[in-house]
Amino acid sequence: MSKYTCPMHPEVIKDEEGSCPKCGMALELVMEGLSTQRKTQFTCPMHPEVISDVDGICPKCGMALEPTLNQEEEIENSELDYMSKRFWVSVFLSTPVFLIAMFADLLPNQVPENISIDKIQWFEFLLSTPVVLWAGWPFFVRGYNSIRTWNLNMFTLIAIGVSTAYIYSLVALFMPQLFPPLMQTEGGFVHVYFEAAAVITTLVLLGQVLELNARSKTNSAIKTLMNLAPKKAHRIKEDGNDEEIELSQVHLGDKLRVKPGEKIPVDGEVVSGESNVDESMITGEPIMVKKTIKDRVIGATINKNGTLIVEAKKIGNDTMLAQIVNMVAQAQRSRAPIQKLADTVSSYFVPAVVISALLAFLTWWFIGPEPKLAFALVAAVAVLIIACPCALGLATPISIMVATGRAALMGILIKDAQTLETMEKVNTLVVDKTGTLTEGKPKVTKIITTNDFKEADVLALSASIEKASEHPLADALVSYAKEKHIDLLEVESFNSITGKGVEGRVNTQALFIGSQSFLNDANIELSTTMIESANEMREAGEGVIFVAIDSQFAAIIAIADPIKKTSKQAVKELLQDGVNVVMLSGDNEKTANAVAKKLGITEVHAHVMPADKANVIKELQSRGMVVAMAGDGINDAPALAQADVGIAMGTGTDVAIESAGVTLIKGDLLGIIKVRKLSVATMKNIRQNLFFAFIYNSAGVPIAAGILYPFFGILLSPVIAAAAMSFSSVSVIVNALRLKNIKL
Repeated sequence: MSKYTCPMHPEVIKDEEGSCPKCGMALELVMEGLSTQRKTQFTCPMHPEVISDVDGICPKCGMALEPTLNQEEEIENSELDYMSKRFWVSVFLSTPVFLIAMFADLLPNQVPENISIDKIQWFEFLLSTPVVLWAGWPFFVRGYNSIRTWNLNMFTLIAIGVSTAYIYSLVALFMPQLFPPLMQTEGGFVHVYFEAAAVITTLVLLGQVLELNARSKTNSAIKTLMNLAPKKAHRIKEDGNDEEIELSQVHLGDKLRVKPGEKIPVDGEVVSGESNVDESMITGEPIMVKKTIKDRVIGATINKNGTLIVEAKKIGNDTMLAQIVNMVAQAQRSRAPIQKLADTVSSYFVPAVVISALLAFLTWWFIGPEPKLAFALVAAVAVLIIACPCALGLATPISIMVATGRAALMGILIKDAQTLETMEKVNTLVVDKTGTLTEGKPKVTKIITTNDFKEADVLALSASIEKASEHPLADALVSYAKEKHIDLLEVESFNSITGKGVEGRVNTQALFIGSQSFLNDANIELSTTMIESANEMREAGEGVIFVAIDSQFAAIIAIADPIKKTSKQAVKELLQDGVNVVMLSGDNEKTANAVAKKLGITEVHAHVMPADKANVIKELQSRGMVVAMAGDGINDAPALAQADVGIAMGTGTDVAIESAGVTLIKGDLLGIIKVRKLSVATMKNIRQNLFFAFIYNSAGVPIAAGILYPFFGILLSPVIAAAAMSFSSVSVIVNALRLKNIKL
C-alpha cells in the first residue's frame, strides 16, 4: 500500500493523498523509505538542463529522457523495451530484403528466370515499408521536431537520409519513366534502395539498443546505492514487543530493534546495546566500527554481532543514503567545462553535414559517371548517415556519469562535473590541521597549576565554562572532567571570542580561558616558568590552554589531537605527485610546526583565524596556483568557497555533503589521492572520446562523399555508413565504462 508524507513534517504519514494537517502542503509519495515527489522528473543525459515531468524525448538532441533518480526499473527500461521490439521486427523483415538485394546485385545471372526484377522490387517494398514507416517512425518524429524547433541533431540526419532513400525508391518503383533512359534497365526498371533504407533503420535501432543498454550500466552506482536500503524494520511497541513494518512506516523518534546481520533501517542514535557495524557502504572501507549508547548510526549499514536499539533521527530524504543518491544523481547530470567544446562543434556540425551532403549530391550529379543520379543519391545519404554527431555529444556526459558513480561507491561524493575536471589541475592543497590532518578528537594530557590553585578546582571551573563552548578543545576538557567524575557548575555571563578564548563567571568567580595572547589582552600576568612549560608542550605538538581565575593566572592545560594514521602517507603521495601541501592552523607556530614536521609539510600558516583562511587561499591563487582546500565543511565555509575545489572532510551523518565540491565521507586525505587519480583518468577518457569522435566525423564525411572513388573506385554504401555511425556511439560508451575498473 502506498504511503504519503509531508516534506516539511515527515512524521505525518497517511495512506492516501491529501494535505498536511500541520502546514497545508501537498503530501508526497513515500517509496521504500526515500520520500520523493509523486511525479518522477525526467532529464536528458546529454542536456541536463532539460527537465520534464513526463517521459519523452529531448527537444534538443532527440534522445530519450531518463528519470532523474532511476527510482523505478520499469520507467528506466521503457525506452529500451520500446526500441528493442522495433529492432527485432526490423531484423526479421530487413534480413531477407538485404539478402535478396545483394544476391540480385552481385549474382544477377543466378536469379531464377521466373523471378523478375519487378517481383524483387515489390518484395523489397512490401518488407521494407513497415521497417521504415513503423520501426523507424520515432526517428522521423524526432527529426521533424528537430527541424521545427531548429535544434538540429543526429535524428535530423537520419530522418533526411532514410526518407531520401525510401522516397527515391518509391518513385523508381511506381514511376520509373520519370528517370533518364541511362538509369533504366532493358525492362524499363530503375534501381531501388529499399534495402538501404530498411537496413539503415535496423542498424540505427541496433545502435540505440546497444547504447541504451550501455547507458543503463553507467547508472549502476545509483541502483546499487538505492538497493542498499532495507525493506523492513522492527519497531518496538509500547508494550515492549516488536512489530515488523515497511521502511516507509518508520517515524521520527521510533525505537527500532536491529538484530545481528540486519541492515540498520534509518539514520539514528543507539539508545541500548553494543555492536560492531560495517559502514563500508558509506566509507568504502570494510572496517568494523564499534557502536554503543549515544553513538550515531547510518541507515543501510550492517549490524554485525550484537543487538542494537536505535532511535530514528532521520528518515526519508533526510537520511545519509538518500542525500548521497541525490548528490550522485545531480553530479551525473552536471556539465563539465570541456563539454562546451563539443556543444560548440555540434551546433555547427549538423548544418555543415547537410551542406556537405548537398555538395556531394551536386558534385556527383554534374561531374560523376553514369548513372549520375544513383551515385549522387548514394553519396548524399552516406554523408548524412555517417556524420551523425551522437558520439560527439555522448563523449563527456557518459564519462562523468561513470566516474561520479564510481567515486560514490568508494565514499567520495563529487558535487558536479566541473569539480571533477578542475581536480586534475590542482597543484596546491591547503589543509586545515584539526579534523583534517588530525583526528579532530583532542584529549587532555596534562594540567599544570600554580601554587595557589588545585587541579581539581581548575578542572571543575574550566570544564563548566567550556561546556557552553562549541570549540573542539572545549569538548576535550568537558570529557576529561567527566572521566574524573567532576560535577559541572552553572555559568553566568558567558562570552566567546572567536579564535582567542572564552570568559564568564562560575560560582561568582571570573574566568578567562584561551590563548596566551587572550590573557595578555586582559592584562593578566603569566609566570616565566609556566610559559617555558607551555613552549615545551607546543614543541611536542600539543595545544595549550591558559586559565585565569579572578584575574590571577591559575594553570595551563595541555591538549593533544592525534594525527590520523593515513595523513603522513597521503601527504607523501601528494608531494610526490607534484602537489604542494599547505597547512593552516589556529594554533601558535610551535604547535603547528611540530605537527607539520611530523608530516613533512614545509609551508605552515599558524595563528590563522577562520575568517582569514580564505585570504590565504586568495594569496596562493594570486601566485597562479590552482588551489584545493580541505576542511570540515562548516567552519571553513568561506575558505572552501574561495578555493578552486573545496573538499569537506567528515564522517557519518554529521558530514555537510553540500558544503564543498568534494566530500570525503571517511574523512582522511587518502580520499584526495583517489579523487585526483579519478579526475586524471576521467579527463583522459573524455579527451579520448572527443578525439575519436572528431576524427571519426572528420574522416567519415569525405569518405562517404566519395573522395576515394577517383583513386580506388570505392564508394561507401549507406548501409556501411549506418553501421559505422551506430558502433561509434557504442564505442564511446564502452570506453567510458572502463572507468569502472581503473585502479585507484
